[in-house]
Amino acid sequence: MSAPALVPLMCIQCQSPIPAKPDEVAWVCATCGRGQILEDEAGLQPLEFHFNAGLPANTPGKPVWAVEAQVTLQRSTYRGNESGGMAAFWAGPRRFFIPAYELPLDVLVNYGLNAVRQPPLLAAPAAAPHPFIPVTVHRDDLAPLVEFIVVAIEAERKDMLKELVFEVQLGEAQLWVLA
Repeated sequence: MSAPALVPLMCIQCQSPIPAKPDEVAWVCATCGRGQILEDEAGLQPLEFHFNAGLPANTPGKPVWAVEAQVTLQRSTYRGNESGGMAAFWAGPRRFFIPAYELPLDVLVNYGLNAVRQPPLLAAPAAAPHPFIPVTVHRDDLAPLVEFIVVAIEAERKDMLKELVFEVQLGEAQLWVLA
């Protein structure tokens, strides 16, 4: 049995080499500016990167997945009942923001909690790509991370949560580079 061959990543648009590092999953080609993501089955695929307005010149941006989700929940409690607050909060779709770079899980969830409550302003400029921290969180990992955030939000309510049953339906994820 032969050893697996390593295949260099080449830009899907201009065929320039992509200097991929371990754990990275998405890049912008330094030659042509084409965004791309590595998919398990399909290999490199196009991915639009959105660069937020006002990124500082000398600081790499932080890639963040933005995804709208519809959350439906049922909860039971030992004591108290904040179901009204829950129903109001989850009445319509919510936009979740998940850091796409390496962070400890508790920091990532805390960021996500804060961003659901106070979403960052998304304003795309017409400028060229900006340097950013490597993208290491794939969009396929968003569902369980959004679920962590939903559980964290519900666990913070002042009643005594006994059981939480919920379903999350994610929309199309977009990759934004923020300050």
